[in-house]
Amino acid sequence: LSSTTMALALANVSNAFGQEASRHNRRKKADIELPMELAEVPMNFMLPGSQMPDEFLAGAFSGKGDSEHDPALKFLHGTTTLGFVFSGGIIIAVDSRASMGSYVGSQTVKKCIEITPYLLGTMAGGAADCMFWERHLGRLCRLYELRNKERITTAAASKLLHNIMYGYKGYGLSMGTMIAGWDKGLGPNLYYCDSEGTRVKGQKFSVGSGSPYAYGVLDQGYKFEMTLEEACDLGRRSIYHATFRDAMSGGRVSVYHVREDGWDKISMDDVEQLHWKYAAAGEIAGSTK
Repeated sequence: LSSTTMALALANVSNAFGQEASRHNRRKKADIELPMELAEVPMNFMLPGSQMPDEFLAGAFSGKGDSEHDPALKFLHGTTTLGFVFSGGIIIAVDSRASMGSYVGSQTVKKCIEITPYLLGTMAGGAADCMFWERHLGRLCRLYELRNKERITTAAASKLLHNIMYGYKGYGLSMGTMIAGWDKGLGPNLYYCDSEGTRVKGQKFSVGSGSPYAYGVLDQGYKFEMTLEEACDLGRRSIYHATFRDAMSGGRVSVYHVREDGWDKISMDDVEQLHWKYAAAGEIAGSTK
């Protein structure tokens, strides 16, 4: 750069600094009072009273009936999951729609959570709650294996999850989950746990807003002695019929098989394709072959 160009640039910078200094001085001399509503606004973020989280959450979830404590957080559930024990192991079947009332957020949610290579969990309720705590359960199960040199049992894994959820009872968790696995010397085991403190062992469960419809098909077709193909078809049809009647369930039907040496993902089918398949076979009310 020439000396003339450099001098002009320095002069411009000097002028800019001088103008800014003048404006700053004028602002300091002007005695401007803020309006009352602005003067009372704190200059930092207001934080919730989380020093006592149980009291803070009481107004959000308990619903005490008055306007001060009317629950601000209301979960709108929507899903269909099921699991049942049969002679060849356990079948887990789930849909894949994430919804909040009439709003469909996703059609591709993975609602069967692979806790370990030998344990499966399902999610119904709050997606974040189920995903976080069941992944945390997977970490606890892995630590158990490292410490004890053996796989954790399904009963112990479900108890760990139950203890966590019971500890947070009343704090706003929304979870209804099944834990499925095959225990050495005990065979297949299926447990249901939820955020209200329930933990139940059973032969078949269905969880979610579409569960009444799934139970109708499942109860009609269930028997303990089934081939793997029959069991998978029963789980698939049960979830499909729930998605047909329940607007909050849909997307794709995923079917898993839990056996002695681990679990397998058997299939994942779009419910629309299943609809036309079953309609062609005359398996839907009002349809003809």
